[in-house]
Amino acid sequence: MMLGQNEDSEQLALVKQKYGFDKPISTQYLYYINDLSPISFHSKQTKDYTFLRDGKYASTTLFSIGNTITVLKFPYLRESFTKQGKKVSEVLEETLPNTFVLAVTAIIIAIILGISLGIISALFKDKWLDKTIQIFSTFGMSIPSFFSAILFAWFFGYILHKYTHLEMTGSLYELDDFGESMHIKWKNLILPAIVLGIRPLAVVIQLMRNSLLEVFNQDYIRTARAKGLSEFQIIKKHALKNAMNPVVTAISGWFASMLAGAVFVEYIFGWNGLGKEIVNALNTLDLPVIMGSVLIIASLFTVINILVDLIYVWLDPKVKLE
Repeated sequence: MMLGQNEDSEQLALVKQKYGFDKPISTQYLYYINDLSPISFHSKQTKDYTFLRDGKYASTTLFSIGNTITVLKFPYLRESFTKQGKKVSEVLEETLPNTFVLAVTAIIIAIILGISLGIISALFKDKWLDKTIQIFSTFGMSIPSFFSAILFAWFFGYILHKYTHLEMTGSLYELDDFGESMHIKWKNLILPAIVLGIRPLAVVIQLMRNSLLEVFNQDYIRTARAKGLSEFQIIKKHALKNAMNPVVTAISGWFASMLAGAVFVEYIFGWNGLGKEIVNALNTLDLPVIMGSVLIIASLFTVINILVDLIYVWLDPKVKLE
């Protein structure tokens, strides 16, 4: 794949030696773990496969024993097979911020609208407004992301283009008309963010409504009403905070999933994010990019789950941090 039409047995052997593919699988695995580890061990002999072949990746040398040196470094995710030796970390640096912007915008839409509509639905339980919101919520949870992305791109980006001035495809940064410099196109964020936020929005509505109705049946809410507090004061001071635990859980899970790569949404809208990069890497068998993306995804899920546990302590005094 990397050699293309220049492939011959000699050059193929050199590539295998460079990436360590001429060694047993177990040895390759240990090399990869060594590259990922912040504290790793490397040989001074340039003929050996090592992350320090050209010496440019290590940040700090800790100590040296014989031909082996120990270094402190950032995890090394190797080089892309298809991007002319470009490091995987550079590929992720280019795509992950775009996915982060998209995910944050989508989750903000889901949080603000979801909590607001959930409260309205709970306050007007079994009324026509509640039933309308529930129909929207059920529809939002049922429709697949790839289908809603196609519908939104076609309807708002094509049919209503002269009114909305939105494009069917586009990323956060695009070249200007002269092809000289990159400019931010905020309007390209609107459709993918709305599409990406539909399903978490529907989930937040349902959870907020059900959790709030459960809290409304508690004794301290009845006491607050008996004291003459308005519904707004009851929700703001007593009910909302206690009803947020399941909502926080749902929001954290969806946000982690979005950061992991909104594959369908990014690919359909042409958004240059992590999801689109993963699809391209799968199509071209760019294994280092795939493995690096999976590791980033796993790390994001871990960090976000830890942050959610800390938020629980603030929301619920009964939860103790130990």
